[in-house]
Amino acid sequence: MDGVITDTAATHRSAWKAMFDDYLSEVTRRTGQSSHRPFNDADYLRYVDGKSRADGARSFLVSRGIHLPDGDADDAPERETVCGLANRKDVVLRRLLRETGVKAFPSSVALVRRLQDHGVGTAVISASRNCHAILEAAGIGDLFPVRVDGRECARLGLQGKPSPAVFLEAARRLGVDPSRAVIVEDAQAGVRAGRAGNFGLVIGVNRGGQADQLLAEGADVVVTDLAEVTL
Repeated sequence: MDGVITDTAATHRSAWKAMFDDYLSEVTRRTGQSSHRPFNDADYLRYVDGKSRADGARSFLVSRGIHLPDGDADDAPERETVCGLANRKDVVLRRLLRETGVKAFPSSVALVRRLQDHGVGTAVISASRNCHAILEAAGIGDLFPVRVDGRECARLGLQGKPSPAVFLEAARRLGVDPSRAVIVEDAQAGVRAGRAGNFGLVIGVNRGGQADQLLAEGADVVVTDLAEVTL
């Protein structure tokens, strides 16, 4: 969803940065150590893009030498746990979404509708627990008959990307063998998951100057916009 269907990847990046930079400043004030570099765009792509909130938070913290207990998924944002910080990010994200709104990429929506007109099954996957709300806010809540999001992953115990589990579940619900399915991803972790799941075609969408990385992770082809994809 984020970065392929909806133009919300930048909002996620801003929310992660606001939360992490605030937390790192808090650690500096408490410990007197100022060696923790602020969160940047490269960190977003390397550590959190396409992953569940908890996996992304844990991955970035470890990169800065910070090891926190995982805690529980319903930890309050004030708790100093991986899940607490992940939920703190979600608070920031929901505020930013209220302030900026949600837009869908017109070319992506058009491609999905053309696929559906030709009888091709479509599904949306997302690590976000806000998937339904974001699609509704973008005016495309009815676009995908099959949706496997963060809430479904938690309910079914599916591993997050780069595991292919979420994609395999979407293919199962569509009734299609992975070898006959196409993955469209803008995240390196997502491309890696598509390749690991032995999907028939993996299309990388280069929204952030990472075409080479997407190809290196296993994308068969990289486009800058889905207007480049024709039937």
